[in-house]
Parts: sequence; structure tokens; C-alpha cells
Amino acid sequence: MEKYPKIFVVVLNYNGKRTLMECLRSVFDCDYSNFEVVLVDNNSTDGSFETAKAKYPKIHFIKNNKNIGFGAGNNIGIRFALEKMADFVFLLNNDAYLEKSTLSILTEEAQKNPSSGILNPLILNKSDDSIWFSGGKINWFKMRTYHLHTPQETLSTFKTDCATGCAMMIKKDVHRKIGLFDEDFFLYYEDADLSVRAKRNGFDLLIAPTATVWHDEQSSASSEKLYWLILSGVLFFKKNTPCFIKPWFYFYLWLRKIKNRKDLKKNKNNESAKQIARAFSNSKNSVAQMRK
Repeated sequence: MEKYPKIFVVVLNYNGKRTLMECLRSVFDCDYSNFEVVLVDNNSTDGSFETAKAKYPKIHFIKNNKNIGFGAGNNIGIRFALEKMADFVFLLNNDAYLEKSTLSILTEEAQKNPSSGILNPLILNKSDDSIWFSGGKINWFKMRTYHLHTPQETLSTFKTDCATGCAMMIKKDVHRKIGLFDEDFFLYYEDADLSVRAKRNGFDLLIAPTATVWHDEQSSASSEKLYWLILSGVLFFKKNTPCFIKPWFYFYLWLRKIKNRKDLKKNKNNESAKQIARAFSNSKNSVAQMRK
């Protein structure tokens, strides 16, 4: 591979007025020279798409006519990048900001580790510089994925079990071998699914702790967020749980459903329990039905 392989930075935007311009500024301020930017917009209504288009005319802009979700939206940008002969695709949340050398470090580490397929930088919370992501774990028995938030004892690049789509460098060979994001996941767990498929096809997932991204997330609990977390979680573990653990998965899911029914019986106005029940029900339906 050439010294400065071609990177396409794909930024998915949905009503990102608060953070998008700083995100794009950080990309164009980086010290890597051979990159292009694709901004895919999921039908924003806050003017952020138009503002970015006026400020950065060299960006490749793609606007969807509706919000098609994280995986499907990013897939549009990834396909565009691969058609333009990208060597790497770097996915970046519209509320995440690059440190100047991040792309250079990730590219160098990818080239030094030929078995690598997906790389993440160290991701910090912008508000206080605490660690937002320093690796990922999957607990097949508790049906959960975890972000690690612990400082590393070494600055060397290391393997992880699960990557995050917040700031994800992907070699083109990964997409050629395993495809793109599974669009059955509208929101959440699509990055975990891609991670599992990549690992099962022989690619290493790496964390490069000397590369840094800041995440300016302002999350708040909502019934809609809970719905997608539960629904996508059930779909992920139903699809990916190893065969020898599958019976436990269905038993554990049954226990969760029983508990949720009890919660609803105690309080019929329990909004969280309602959304969990809705997610459990829709996990048996088609993707088209789930998105209604």
C-alpha cells in the first residue's frame, strides 16, 4: 500500500447544528493530506446541511429524503467511497472532533498491522477529557456490550473485542469480504455486529491509544432511545450468539420478558416497560414493520 493511502471520511448528519461545523473543521485541520470528505444527511431540518454546504463546497454532499438510520446512512457514504477507490473509510460522528494527527496515526498503525481490519482511536469526553471509549467487550451471557473507560498502561496499539462506530477506521478489504453495516439495525449495535463479522472473518480490531478523538455527546434518557437499544440488542444477540450459548440466550430473553410483564402489571403507566415490551414484540417482525 502507498505511503499515504486514500481515506474517505464519512460523516453522517442528522440535525447536527450544534456540533457539525466544529466536527468538519477538525477534519480539515488534520495533518493528513490524502483524504476526501463525504457528508451524508438523514433529512435534517435544522439548517445544518445547508450551512455545511455553503462553508465547505469541496465536500461530497448526499442528502436522503428521510432519516434512514445510522447503518443505512453510513452505508451510502461507504459505497460512495469504495466506488471512488478509497483505501480506508473513516466513519466520524457529527459530534466528534479529531486531534490533528489522528488520521495519520490510524493509517500508520493499520499499515504496521496487516491483519487489522478496523481501528479505533482513544475517544475522550469533550466535557472533561474522561475516557468515553478505550475498547469494547461483549458479554454473551448477560446480552450486553460494554465500552471500556479505563486508562491503558501502554501506548502500544492493542486488540479489542468490539469497535465503536463513533470514530472507526475501516480497511477496504473488510467491506470487500464481509459487506457493509447490516441495515436491520436502525440505531445501535450495528457497529458491534460489524465487529463480530470482521473478527469471525479473520480481521483484528485494534485500539490506537496515541490517536485521539473527542466526543461531544449530550445524551439524555428517552423512551425512544430505550426502545432502539432493546430492539437492536435482541436482534444482535439473536443473530450473533455462538451456537453453544444459543439455548441460554432464549432462556435469558424469556426471563427478561417475564420480568417486564411483572413491571407492567405493577404499573400500567410504566413508560420504560412499555417501550421494552414494544421492542420485544417488534424483534419478531420484519425490518419494515419495526421502523414504523
